[in-house]
Amino acid sequence: MSKGIGNKRYTPEFKKIVVKTMREEGLSYKETRLRFEIAGEARVRNWEGIYLEEGSEGLAVERRGRKITGRPRKLPQSTEEDLIAENQRLRA
Repeated sequence: MSKGIGNKRYTPEFKKIVVKTMREEGLSYKETRLRFEIAGEARVRNWEGIYLEEGSEGLAVERRGRKITGRPRKLPQSTEEDLIAENQRLRA
């Protein structure tokens, strides 16, 4: 079994060049992957989808990792006290 290219980070500029070249020259995902030595056709397909939906700025967004979930952070005590005081003032 051969070893793959592994986890490699690609710059937003590189992603943009890959997608533009693929679309301008009418390359398939496989041809594009081989030409630019990218691990996996799905990666190229994902970049194209992001480019079509969000433009070149979308390729710069980091999408790896888990999204932050859970309870929202608590307000600092002083902010909470200020809000309570303001509510009482407004009710009067």
